[in-house]
Amino acid sequence: MLAKCLELDSKNAVSILSGYVDHFQSVESEDVGWGCGWRNIQMLSSHLLKQRQEAREVLYGGSGFVPDIAALQRWLELAWERGFDTLGSNDFDQKIYGRRNWIGTTECAALFRSFALRARIVDFFGKDVSFDKTVGKRKVMQVYGPMDKFLLKGDSKIRDTVLSGDGSCKHSDIPFGNIEGHQVLIDWVWNYFSGNNPIQSGNRRVILSGKSPLYFQHDGHSRTIIGIQVQHQINGMQHYNLLILDPAGKTRALEKSLKENVGWQKLIKRGVHTLKKDQYQGLRLGQKVMGVTLSLEIERTPKKLFNRRMSGGKKNRCNSATSSSGSEDEDA
Repeated sequence: MLAKCLELDSKNAVSILSGYVDHFQSVESEDVGWGCGWRNIQMLSSHLLKQRQEAREVLYGGSGFVPDIAALQRWLELAWERGFDTLGSNDFDQKIYGRRNWIGTTECAALFRSFALRARIVDFFGKDVSFDKTVGKRKVMQVYGPMDKFLLKGDSKIRDTVLSGDGSCKHSDIPFGNIEGHQVLIDWVWNYFSGNNPIQSGNRRVILSGKSPLYFQHDGHSRTIIGIQVQHQINGMQHYNLLILDPAGKTRALEKSLKENVGWQKLIKRGVHTLKKDQYQGLRLGQKVMGVTLSLEIERTPKKLFNRRMSGGKKNRCNSATSSSGSEDEDA
């Protein structure tokens, strides 16, 4: 539905989308105020299960559906037990099932890495932010697992940490500060979605990249970036909008606005001027599954995890595209 709306948007705009994504909203009686991280994991999972067969085979024991929050909590505990993000797990005393704990980018990375999916966390820091500052509830860059090795530099303004196929990590430093720094974040998102020969859909106004959505974290909240739009202005300048699904939004209202092509821009588009935090984190998932044997862990997983139905309120197919064949960087 979003793709169709974007095709009818400004004639001078080009949008790049990840493809199929379901919207999961926080529910008043279940997780409002603490569940945004879990809802974003559900959104990323909906994309992986629909568009990537190799991920579908390993995610959640091959069950083929998006687990509810309680089941995701057990999967995260299993990831901790297997040695992923052991330092981070200490913040929760290695227990999170049944609790109303906020989670962040590191928990998301640990969960997906436990299924042998490559995960990259990128930190965007303002010029006055040190690495002792936190995003959300605790320090950043704390995903330590059996395949993780981290290189830390105290003078970094943007930290780009990637788990490579051989278990090593790569990172790069880029100057960052205020509006210009926020533009660096926008450029990173644009380069991510626009790389590797995107697939065109309909006309050149909308392109399907085949890339996974991005987990997008800042202090106190997280959302899912499903694409980016560039508008070419008369003066030759370019204006960028992140295309975002927010778990705080109502799925029914989003669905209605997309069907009627009215008001959806306020719910999904976010320009550079809206990036007012000093610190952001992004998480991207790689295209390929690493060669890690998971059969033993799957066999030991309680069967009730496989029998849970999807929850999280109503979901909405915001990108009505079918699966695409875009590829990801080998080391992403």
